[in-house]
Amino acid sequence: MVKSYRDLLIWQRAMELAEVVYETTAKLPARESHGLTSQLQRAAVSVPSNIAEGHARESTREYLRSLRTSRGSLAEIETQLLLCERLQLLSADDIAHSMKISDGLEKMIRGVQHSLNEKLTY
Repeated sequence: MVKSYRDLLIWQRAMELAEVVYETTAKLPARESHGLTSQLQRAAVSVPSNIAEGHARESTREYLRSLRTSRGSLAEIETQLLLCERLQLLSADDIAHSMKISDGLEKMIRGVQHSLNEKLTY
């Protein structure tokens, strides 16, 4: 039984992604501390934060909106990681774990969205 957002598997996976992104951005050059490092970290924190905020809301529609925001942040993370690879700031191996978690998390969020949308139609 879900008593808190902390019980949600999607929140737990989002927290894991945030940890991995922080570990990965530690490999970026210091000159990126106000650029890609900061952007990636903010986007990574946004994912679990929006899941938690949406779950705490009283409205299914608000929760769905927060989940959409989380998915947007996932796309932002993936784009920025791929840019890091293109700019040769990180290798494909460096970003692989984050990308794998992000892919799985995006599918999980879509599943929750689908379930919540069905709840709204009944």
